[in-house]
Order: sequence, then C-alpha cells, then structure tokens
Amino acid sequence: MKSLYPFLMLCLFYTGLAAQDAPQQSYQLIKTRNEVQYKNYYLLTLFQQLPALRKMLSTDTAFSNIYKSKTKQVNEAVKTCKTDISCYANALKFNNEEIARIGNRLALLYTENNSLGDLVKNHLIPSGCYSMFAKEQHKALLVKAWEQDASAINYAIGVYVEGKKPNYPKIDSISFSLRDKEYAELTSASALLSLQGNTKLFFEPAMLFALEALELNERNDAADYEPMAKGVNLAAINLIKKTDWKKYPYSVILVPGAGPEEKEVALSAGGMIRCRLAALQYQKGMAPFIVVSGGRVHPYKTKFSEAYEMKKFLIEVLQIPESAIIMEPHARHTTTNLRNCARLMFRYGMPIDKPGLACTVKSQSYNITNLLPERCKKELGYYPYKNGKRLSDTESEFYLNTSSLQIDFDEPLDP
Repeated sequence: MKSLYPFLMLCLFYTGLAAQDAPQQSYQLIKTRNEVQYKNYYLLTLFQQLPALRKMLSTDTAFSNIYKSKTKQVNEAVKTCKTDISCYANALKFNNEEIARIGNRLALLYTENNSLGDLVKNHLIPSGCYSMFAKEQHKALLVKAWEQDASAINYAIGVYVEGKKPNYPKIDSISFSLRDKEYAELTSASALLSLQGNTKLFFEPAMLFALEALELNERNDAADYEPMAKGVNLAAINLIKKTDWKKYPYSVILVPGAGPEEKEVALSAGGMIRCRLAALQYQKGMAPFIVVSGGRVHPYKTKFSEAYEMKKFLIEVLQIPESAIIMEPHARHTTTNLRNCARLMFRYGMPIDKPGLACTVKSQSYNITNLLPERCKKELGYYPYKNGKRLSDTESEFYLNTSSLQIDFDEPLDP
C-alpha cells in the first residue's frame, strides 16, 4: 500500500478533494428524459427518481403543506395576474423564507442511515455535482445542495420569464418582449401547466415552470446532442475502453470553439485553423483523442453548433477518424471549454493524472495559461484545471480538476 501513496496524493492534488469526499469515476448519473432537468437540478431529480426518497418527501406533512401552499399561490396568480409577468414569476419562485423552511425541514429529517443519508453518501458526493460543498458535514451538504437548486430555479425564471439580465446578455437573453400580451398569455398557461400531471412534490411546480420557460425561449441548449454517450461520442467511448494510455503523452487534444458572427456561416475561419492545429498534434501521436468544444453561441440563437461543425471539418476535410473525436457541444465560453472537457474526461473514464493538451491560436493559448484561471475562479467559483508546461505558442498542458463537476446554478444553458 505504501507504494501507492504518491500516486493517490497526485490524484488528490488534481481533484482538490479529500479521498472520502472525492467524486467517483464509477458513479453513473441518474438521468431523466429531460436532460435540461438533471443537468440543472440534480438533487431535485434524485428526489423524484429514487423511490424511497420520493415516498419520504411526498408523505411528509410539512412538505405536503408547502406543496399545497405553492399550488394555491399559482392558482391565485392565474386568476389575478393578467399581464403582470412578475406576478406569475413570484408565485412560482421560492422566496428566502421558503428556501430556509425547506432547508430546515430537510435537516430535521436527515439521519446518516435513512434515505436522505443514503442520498448524500451514494449520490451527492460521488456524483461531484455539489463538490463545492464536499467538505461540509453531510447534513449541511444536503441543505446547501437544496439551496443551490432553488437558486437555479429562481435564476431561470428570473431571466427567461421576467426578462432579467443574464450573465452574458448578448447571447443568452430572453426571446420575448415583456410588453407582448401574447407572452403574458403563454406565461399564464405555463403557470397552469406546472400543476398538471403527476406533480406532488413540493418543488415540482416551480421546477416545471422554469423548464417550460427555457423551452418556450428555445433555450434547451444543455440537452444538445444528448445522450452523447449513445450517439455522437459512442465511437470514441468504445475506443477509450481499448486505449493503451502509456503510448501517449497526453489524454486529449482540446480545441476551443470560435463562433462566427455571421448568421449563415457554419464554421468560422478561426475554428478551421484551430482544427488544423489539433490535427497536426493528433498526427504526431500526442494524444488518442481530439475534444472539440463549443455550443450554439454566436451570433444570438444561432442554429450552428461549434463542436458539431468542427467535428465535421476534422472528418470530411482533415481525414481524422470519427472514433478519435469527442464532441463537447455545450460550452459557451473559454472557461467552460476547459471545465466541460475536464467533465467528459472524468465521466468517460480517462486517466485523471495524465495531462491534456490545449491547442488553439496564440492569443487564446496565452489567455488560457495567464488570465483564464482567475476568470474561472471569479465566474465559476473554482479552478477547473491546473496549468502544466507550455510547448509552443499554440499548445500548452493542462490537468483536470474534478471540481469541474460542480453544477453552475446561474448558467442554465450550460450548467
């Protein structure tokens, strides 16, 4: 065992977590048909999907009363709000008092050996989705995970119902005019729909309303190309299982996307150059896989996915085999190019101690090593990667950090 100690310490250095708190590569996310839901609200998805837990919450008197109160608020809003958009939003969002009351109730019900205790030990910690709270006591971690999901619901409703300013207004803003009477009618119908179907848990009306808002705004970007492991990335995943990692100095070659500003342009000139740079490194045998990263970002509500178009260019023009290309079609910024690459490396079972190779044009390459880490810390709350050596003006090493698995509550298009 003593000989394994340096390796384990190296792994923990890159994950940034104590061993007992670290995410597990063997953990399989509990998914639903609605990918936007489990990616944004994983705790609430677990509340729904784990039978014993759902039963506990649905039969608890305090939570039943909260559900009834929320239902009453929504029905009253549908009757009285008329064209007042904020009126509907306030009926569905969780206020601070409700968030605290629900958190306190979860803490009161929690024991290490009941369904909530199992939830934390078997799902919240190993999933990594709430890794920023991993050093908390388990009861506190549960409460903070709830507060995060409640904040995520409120944020989505705030931006995509009330028209509040998102983090990046030029690319992520609401699609409707708040003064449009038709929009008020759609909002009223959405509020009513949030109470339909099999909704019984205290959070379901608000969560459904948030998901409907994203759908109405054509903002289900988080679901693009999912399930990727069974579709666009299946060939690569099959090859990952057979890869002899000792043959390669790097695990992946990461290509950050470069979105065009013209609406009918599928792939920018910058995207093409980055693909060519990556193809050269792949042909040198630097890594067995190229990760193309970028979503539907520029211009506003574009139909073109940076990752898809880069993959297409690599295959059709540069003759790179599909099995060597991993699509990451959700990143909307360079911060999440690195973060999402780290996520896929972890989820797809790649070695966490082997560095990746970021390959891009000179200006962005130096930005990744010099300025981006602090921007990540400011915007994400953590460093999703650690810089390694610089190889050239266009290539530099990076090491993944499993803090990257943390859900970002205020970026519903790429949480």
